[in-house]
Amino acid sequence: MNIKWKLASAFVLFTLAKSGIYAQSQEETSVLRIDLEKAVEIAINENPTIKVADMEIVRKNYGKKEVLGSLFPQIGASADYSYALKKQVMYMDFDMSGLAPGGGTGVQENAIGNDGLEVGRDNTITMGFNLQFPVIAPALWKNIKLTQADVEQSLEAARSSRLTLINQVQKAYYNVMMTQDSYSVLKQSYDNAKLNAENYRNKFNQGTASEYDVLRSEVQVRNLEPGLLQAENGVKLAKLQLKVLMGIDMGVEIEATNRLADYENTMYSETMAIDTSLRNNTSLKQLDLQTEYLKRAMEVQKMSWYPTLAFTGMYNWLDMFNNGKYGSSHWNPYSTIGLSLSIPIFQGGSRYYKVKQAKVAVAQMKYNRQDLHRNLSMQVQSSLDNIQKSVKQIASNSEGVKQAEKAYMIMQKSFEIGTATFVELNDADLALTNSRLAYYQAIYDYLAAKSELELLLGNKDYSKSDDN
Repeated sequence: MNIKWKLASAFVLFTLAKSGIYAQSQEETSVLRIDLEKAVEIAINENPTIKVADMEIVRKNYGKKEVLGSLFPQIGASADYSYALKKQVMYMDFDMSGLAPGGGTGVQENAIGNDGLEVGRDNTITMGFNLQFPVIAPALWKNIKLTQADVEQSLEAARSSRLTLINQVQKAYYNVMMTQDSYSVLKQSYDNAKLNAENYRNKFNQGTASEYDVLRSEVQVRNLEPGLLQAENGVKLAKLQLKVLMGIDMGVEIEATNRLADYENTMYSETMAIDTSLRNNTSLKQLDLQTEYLKRAMEVQKMSWYPTLAFTGMYNWLDMFNNGKYGSSHWNPYSTIGLSLSIPIFQGGSRYYKVKQAKVAVAQMKYNRQDLHRNLSMQVQSSLDNIQKSVKQIASNSEGVKQAEKAYMIMQKSFEIGTATFVELNDADLALTNSRLAYYQAIYDYLAAKSELELLLGNKDYSKSDDN
């Protein structure tokens, strides 16, 4: 019995330990810990906007292949049936009386005397194949280059979508870090207030503090709770926004591994290394590609003035029979090959004015680009000013945090020995909290301005993972 009891106890302990380890493993794996680069990588591979942009490139490539298919021979099959309500009459410049009924030849039942001869039979069936192959087609050749310009626009539009998504993910990730750090600051202030309230309660129990001091310290704790709850909700909302941009399930718990203070050490070198050239700006690139598309469209319009030449051929079978006499019919094949030349001469001036419209559109794009370049240059300068201002603010707030921490430590010691009042300690704690929040806000402003500048310059891009 002792052996059985020991074995049963060992089994129960092993089961409980295994369940605890499994539960702990589940808890550890249920949280997705990501840094900024990983968040961007997941968003590039999972966000529906990027998938739609990539599918648009595929669609445009199919359109290009469709136009290329026009250069190959076009082969088709056809079948026709017709019933003659009234047959055609053929006339010839000789005596046709021998072909009349009873004239002795008996070769034509549809003769109508000396006035003419009916041609054909009541029913006609035609079926066969036809071939058409473009030999000279200037408009078609230019249209192929036009579709290539369309594909290039789709590629740049997809790059623009990536850059925009990266900017959104970066700011969402920065917002998560901002809310997390703000929550930590408020939580620390709340813990300090809670500790002070407990100290007052202990002093009151010992008879060294008044009930008023106890109530005031506990009220201070209650006053901090709404702000702490609001900060906690802010963290949850920021994470939800990041998960939407990343394209992951809302039930997945994520945790940002970076902190705002981590960026303070690299901000000076990154600021000095910023290249303010607009050569990779996606808006300018898209405008240039639109201009090139309009130029190629104008060339297509010009090519409509040129003649086209096509090789044609057909092979058909023909059967004709009168009503009720299908069995006596004969399928007679016939075939032709040839060249078809089309020369445009006059269309009321429509082609001329289409070319004029295309020229005006190209000229408009030139002025639009000048205006866009000026506005982008202004935005770049504004972003640089914001970055420089944030860098200076970070340096100032960092020093302010150090001073506020030192002041709070002094006030805390003074409060413990009874040389400082609760109001003075509360003021020191409030100053420390505000200085820390201002410090994190300055770093967030710097990162947000830097992200906006990267979007303007278009220098930062991520390629989609090869595994997907």
